[in-house]
Amino acid sequence: MNSKPLNIKIKRPEPPESDDNVIQITKKSDRAKAARQLSAGNYLLVEDRYSTGMAVLSDLKKLVFRGKNKQDFTAYRDKRSEFYQASNRLLVPVKDNTIALKKSPEIGWLNLLYPDLQDFLLTFPQIQGLNSSWQWYLKGIKYPGLKEKIHPYYGTYFPTRFDHLHLFDNWLKKFNGPKNLAIDIGTGCGVLAFQMLNRGFEKVIASDINPNSILSVREHAQKIGVSDRVHTFQSDLFEKHDQKTDLVVFNPPWLPAQKEIEGLDNAIYYESGLFERFFEKAADYIHDKGKLVLLFSNLAESQGVTGQHPVKEELANHSRYRQTRLLKRKVKQSSKKTKRRDHRKNEFVELWELEPK
Repeated sequence: MNSKPLNIKIKRPEPPESDDNVIQITKKSDRAKAARQLSAGNYLLVEDRYSTGMAVLSDLKKLVFRGKNKQDFTAYRDKRSEFYQASNRLLVPVKDNTIALKKSPEIGWLNLLYPDLQDFLLTFPQIQGLNSSWQWYLKGIKYPGLKEKIHPYYGTYFPTRFDHLHLFDNWLKKFNGPKNLAIDIGTGCGVLAFQMLNRGFEKVIASDINPNSILSVREHAQKIGVSDRVHTFQSDLFEKHDQKTDLVVFNPPWLPAQKEIEGLDNAIYYESGLFERFFEKAADYIHDKGKLVLLFSNLAESQGVTGQHPVKEELANHSRYRQTRLLKRKVKQSSKKTKRRDHRKNEFVELWELEPK
């Protein structure tokens, strides 16, 4: 089962359309004033050092979050959105695919993602995202149930918390059904797909609406020698699927979107109608006695973001599936050293095992 050629356009951070009246700043500039200018809607261009931009962002964060109650999950998320919007008005020059500031990090993505551009601008958060992604890509991530590290490609969602992965891997160890073919919907970096291969599934279909995810999974599959066992393609849920399988797995976003979302936010927040579309089609792709597994969390409920649970809503309001198992695992608490509010202290991850009726 070989994957088709990757005739898709890889996503990358695009240079922003900034105002013509960009204000240039250096380490000698008034940082507090610069933060206020960003908050007021002005665009600023860092001219000298990478550390100048970091210092301005630090002052901007103090300005946005000052006096705000971090205990309020919704309010804190709104402030993070406000900070994100303002920080994306801070610009960084790129020349010859290198950050044109003193003491800047070396980011390999600038060469790989921008072969058609040499001199351009990116926002400071875009540069930070590229840098963070590059470090993860070089270092790789060791996931539960996998022998080799996964090196996620830029713009690919990858879990940094493993509670639900432990839950799924433990479930896979005890799964005694057919293991001919499985589907991983919204595969991201492919960790669930590779867990299934490692636990005895002969072949896995891994699809995602994000083209970068498809490239990432293919790259890892080739690296570890399982390209013939992983079929990948870009698809919105079951849009391009045409086979029935023994197992359909879905690790959806866990938080309802409060506004229009794009990019990697689609892996974190779900828009209205997502679960309805998924449940309407999923049963068509499961063999008799096959299973549907969803990995979810009570985070949104525990924080008062919503009183609804999409899996419970499906089971209560429709007769398409029956629940056969429900497994839960308490989420590991954040490090005591972190200064960020831990909104997950009452969180459980969940594994819902369903069968079509």
